[in-house]
Amino acid sequence: MNALQTGLLLLLAISTALPAVAQPVANATPKAATKTAPRRGGFSAPPAPRNPVPILPALPAPKEVAFYATNDVPHGRVEVVQYPTTAGTDKRMHVYLPPGYGTEAERRYPVLYLNHGGGEDDSHWTAKGFTQCILDNLIAAGKARPMIVAMPNTARVVSGKPPKPGEDDACTQEYLRDILPYVDGHYRTRTNRESRAVAGLSMGGFVTLNTGLTHLETFGELYVFSSGYWPDQLPVFKENIGALLSQTNINARFRMPIYFGVGETDIAYLNSMRTMAVFNDHGIRTFSVLSSHGHEWLNWRRYLWQTAQIMFPEDQ
Repeated sequence: MNALQTGLLLLLAISTALPAVAQPVANATPKAATKTAPRRGGFSAPPAPRNPVPILPALPAPKEVAFYATNDVPHGRVEVVQYPTTAGTDKRMHVYLPPGYGTEAERRYPVLYLNHGGGEDDSHWTAKGFTQCILDNLIAAGKARPMIVAMPNTARVVSGKPPKPGEDDACTQEYLRDILPYVDGHYRTRTNRESRAVAGLSMGGFVTLNTGLTHLETFGELYVFSSGYWPDQLPVFKENIGALLSQTNINARFRMPIYFGVGETDIAYLNSMRTMAVFNDHGIRTFSVLSSHGHEWLNWRRYLWQTAQIMFPEDQ
């Protein structure tokens, strides 16, 4: 017997001594797959949110004006009202009422609370933002749900400092004590949290973050336009909001992913991105929209046009 024959016999002896290897069964599920432990590398899928992510419409082109023009469509109306505050003063608010509000006496509407920027007041979202035209055109095209838009004057009460949950700042107190009760008491609103959204530009974005985020029992949707905490306040925000964003069911409390829109030459660009990153670090669903241009109405009108089309899904 030569060396080759000896080697073959040895290999045969070893193979017959080994235990049989089970063959894979088609469509079989390994036992490990039924466990909830993280996958290799520590990654695991988050629980499926209650609401699927909608598709955001593309922003209009920078030179586009038709979306906020006074077109030949049914028009809502804008009322200018005075609401009393617990501080003992009366403050002005602009309120958009959609087409049909005056004739459909039994119908109730969701409310968008839309906030102006620093150095501005409650008139700017209609005078420069053309909110009433944007909503008229979208509603006529069937692209937005008919809604009330309340635009209060939050000048001198908005703060760029992030509050701790449970320690409301002056703006939040005015919202909860004065603004919401006035709107719900004078208009046919839907008062569940799923029917309230809060949005704001620049300084008004702090209303979204300081008031809306800390009161998710009151507001279901949050939209931030060209805003975010300054570098010296970002660590404070992380510390104050960490417990809330770490809740296991936190994504279920956002009716829609929180929206951050900012221009690529916007003075608030870094503040916006860094603030949004705090939400991303906690696995919170976000919309990140980077547009052309900067800190200007050209962008804020486009952000309103885009977000109004995903607000208030019809199932609530």
